Amino acid sequence: MIVNGAPIRSCLMLAVQVDGTVVETVEGLGNAGALSPLQQAFATNHGLQCGFCTPGMLMTLEAYLRATPAPSEQDIRIAISGNICRCTGYEGIVQAALDTVSAKASRT
Repeated sequence: MIVNGAPIRSCLMLAVQVDGTVVETVEGLGNAGALSPLQQAFATNHGLQCGFCTPGMLMTLEAYLRATPAPSEQDIRIAISGNICRCTGYEGIVQAALDTVSAKASRT
């Protein structure tokens, strides 16, 4: 989840703690039935497999990429270091983030 613009571990937060805050979840990333650019990049780069870690990875990266418009590959790896994925080896996830950054830069 992203709470007031910052990624948090939803498993460590009680519902009462988010009263009066802005809460974003993975379900709100896309719009009108379309995937967000980051979600689409995950699909294109096979950045998800079992799907267990995917919501946390997406929300962590969404918040990080909002705050860091031009991260390096190493920066992205550090940003997701708190999320564990046993399926992908992280390569597709990192590439998805890099592709999202690249696409955003080419639109500006």
